[in-house]
Amino acid sequence: MCAKATMEEFEALLNESFEIDTPDEGSVVKGRVIAIEAGQAIIDVGYKMEGRVDLKEFANPGEEAKLAIGDEVEVYLDRVENARGEASISREKARREEAWDRLEKAYADEERVEGAIFGRVKGGFTVDLGGAVAFLPGSQVDVRPVRDAGPLMGLKQPFQILKMDRRRGNIVVSRRAILEESRAEQRAEVIANLTEGQTVKGVVKNITEYGAFVDLGGVDGLLHVTDMAWRRVNHPSEILSIGESVDVQVIKINKDSHRISLGMKQLQADPWDTVSDKFPLGSVHNGRVTNITDYGAFVELEAGVEGLVHVSEMSWTKKNVHPGKIVSTSQEVDVMVLEIDEAKRRVSLGLKQTMRNPWEVFAETHPSGTVIEGEVKNITEFGLFIGLDGDIDGMVHLSDISWDARGEDAIQDFRKGDMVKAVVQDVDVEKERISLSIKALENEHMAEAVDGVKRGSVVTALVTAIEDGGVEVEYNGVKSFIRRSDLARDRQDQRPERFQVGDKIDARVTNIDTKTRRLGLSIKAREIAEEKEAVEQYGSSDSGASLGDILGAALNRNN
Repeated sequence: MCAKATMEEFEALLNESFEIDTPDEGSVVKGRVIAIEAGQAIIDVGYKMEGRVDLKEFANPGEEAKLAIGDEVEVYLDRVENARGEASISREKARREEAWDRLEKAYADEERVEGAIFGRVKGGFTVDLGGAVAFLPGSQVDVRPVRDAGPLMGLKQPFQILKMDRRRGNIVVSRRAILEESRAEQRAEVIANLTEGQTVKGVVKNITEYGAFVDLGGVDGLLHVTDMAWRRVNHPSEILSIGESVDVQVIKINKDSHRISLGMKQLQADPWDTVSDKFPLGSVHNGRVTNITDYGAFVELEAGVEGLVHVSEMSWTKKNVHPGKIVSTSQEVDVMVLEIDEAKRRVSLGLKQTMRNPWEVFAETHPSGTVIEGEVKNITEFGLFIGLDGDIDGMVHLSDISWDARGEDAIQDFRKGDMVKAVVQDVDVEKERISLSIKALENEHMAEAVDGVKRGSVVTALVTAIEDGGVEVEYNGVKSFIRRSDLARDRQDQRPERFQVGDKIDARVTNIDTKTRRLGLSIKAREIAEEKEAVEQYGSSDSGASLGDILGAALNRNN
């Protein structure tokens, strides 16, 4: 009877156990810690099942596990029974499932989530979101690039979920979005209290090539390099340093973009207010070269006032030369004020105007007719250029090279570097031109040769050549040509062949032109003049004497 009762009780218990559902694998179940040993927690999940979980799965990143015997925990049931006959459970997977449910809801509601950065990976960082691991791109860490993320590691802070995919297990978060939202609220509050023209204090937060960012107490303003000082500033670091406190003026506020433009020079007196008084036109001042360009050089007259010396106003003589070959940066130079445009804040300066015009100096020291000597600097198809005092050139045109040869032929006798003499013909200061003549040197020789000789004088010349049209002769080094018609009074004697080279002949001077270096001679004119003189002295038209008698008497008297 007793045995029968025992069997009935066992059957009832067995049926009861069958009625109780075993938990499904892949679900989260509750359990109780019954023991802690060897770095693991032994957890009873009910249903006469126990499993082991590493203690580190119960710890938050950077913290130790806080777990005691008797604590109730939730774990993830992987398998009901493993090879050791124990349940295969995981606290980490349970937290992950719980976290994914929570994060999906936060993502749908666009809410912030809390997490901690615990590792660095390629392109960014890993973040623990309370059981789920998310990726934080490097560009989403802060509003500006972060060089050292060490101070952010392990700290619990809010993040915004940008993207998530539960099936693939991907979550992308942003810390920058949180900061920008907070900054936007703070910026709106600060900007609401600012007005254009207001003077405020700030701290230099960052320096770039184009300016500096100044923190005005929660909002940054840009102090552009051109608004730092009235003078030229090549780089903001010349006058500012990071962390420096500065007074600035609010120049402009953009309510839509929340951008603030600041200025420092606006708090100082504008030097352009007194430019016309300090630098009148035509005055000469000493300045410093601050910048050199292809078209000229900028010279600082005083702090905040710069003028441009155009390349055409740099030198009287150096044309088409880069300004850097005439002046250098930081060099002190004397300049003349040529023009002031206060509306455009421009000053035109001249460097060459502080020196005398070399063409004026040459004109004063070398009047027309002066003989100069210089080096042949260049040879062109239309003449020679000769270097003169004052670093200027004079030109000898082809027609002024030689009396005897064609210009194209005469120029072949010259080479660059030859030292030559020439006569100054004309100086045009306005056009900066000096006309020289080499053949004019021969005019001086002619003047000496015909000194004392007048028109009508009879001179003795030497026959140097016989031609069909006449005879070439030379007198004291000056050549002349006697045409056939001037060789004799009588036509039958006007034959060039009756003369020979080397003969000396007497001829009458009919013309003297020192400029063209021409000496006109005529035997015929001499004979006519002698005949006329003989008639006047020894006979008359009514004396009855023949011309032969008169000439004979004149010859006898001369003898």
